[in-house]
Amino acid sequence: MWRPGSLLLLGDQACDWRPTTVEALTVGDFDAVIAAGRAMSEFVLLGTGAAQALPPRAVRDALQACGLGLEFMSTKGAARTYNVLMSDGRRCAVALIAV
Repeated sequence: MWRPGSLLLLGDQACDWRPTTVEALTVGDFDAVIAAGRAMSEFVLLGTGAAQALPPRAVRDALQACGLGLEFMSTKGAARTYNVLMSDGRRCAVALIAV
């Protein structure tokens, strides 16, 4: 399904997501993922836009402090990886910054 804008997928719920660039990411953008905790996700898969980019240190530290791993890559790569992980029954949240 095609959706405009950035997207957060947590479990079977999809919602619009605020960030439009990796530089604009804040810890608050991950509140739903942090609140759901490891019961919903083993880690967060972050699509950083057209190219892979390093998320802000505060985001990386906050997710690590909650026991959630973080994998980041281009949004296109993250979408493909998410589909593979879901077909394998893995539990992960995916946050995709629109390209």
